Amino acid sequence: MGGATVRAIQQADCRLIAAIDKPGSKKVGKDAGEISAAGRLGVPVTDRLDAALKSNAVIIDFSHPAASMNFLRSAAKKSTPMVIATTGFNDKQLVEIKRLSRRTPTLLSANTSLGVNVLISLLGKAAKMLGDDYDVEIIEAHHRFKKDAPSGTALALGRSIADALGRDLSKVGLNGRKGMVGERGRKEIALLSVRAGDIVGEHTVIFGGIGERLEFIHRAHSRDTFARGALRAAQWLADRKPGLYTMHDVLGL
Repeated sequence: MGGATVRAIQQADCRLIAAIDKPGSKKVGKDAGEISAAGRLGVPVTDRLDAALKSNAVIIDFSHPAASMNFLRSAAKKSTPMVIATTGFNDKQLVEIKRLSRRTPTLLSANTSLGVNVLISLLGKAAKMLGDDYDVEIIEAHHRFKKDAPSGTALALGRSIADALGRDLSKVGLNGRKGMVGERGRKEIALLSVRAGDIVGEHTVIFGGIGERLEFIHRAHSRDTFARGALRAAQWLADRKPGLYTMHDVLGL
């Protein structure tokens, strides 16, 4: 995702001023453009963020929850806006993100694809219209290297539906099935995960009724779609006041 974001920046009215990787990475010291197939940019990869914290900069973060929290703490000290596109945060980390966002503009999104965020909005409307008589199943598929399951996007899709139906996803969410599980609960929302090969990202939401089935499907063809969405979010966030925002704010949903 770092490479895809560098390429997206080169195609937009923006400038890459720093590229950050984890300490000990073999990419540290190499030109960010060359290792991202964007051509030489004269911006070496570094493992230090502080030098890049400027008033006219925006951080785009695709990393790991622990790294994201360290980046946001540093960003909050300098009031540098930050787009967080990392997933897998625990409840304690989410509380801290909300607190730190009072000091710097922060956008948190499980998925920066414009299409996915439109889908999240549409699902809430569909759930309200269909009501409790339709079973909800969410199937997500990603590459073998993804560490968290279900995906942050699947959880966002599930929350949109649960909120529309007046349910608590943490109570009705079901991750997988095995054995003699009995008849399906009327209010459960299942989230099923597939991990295989190099799948970029696919999400299917099924509303199953008696006599019919309605499906919503989103397929990401390349990681570039997430990079372009994150860059659009960064451009939008650049002149906002401190606060916690989402891609729905960017799109006016």
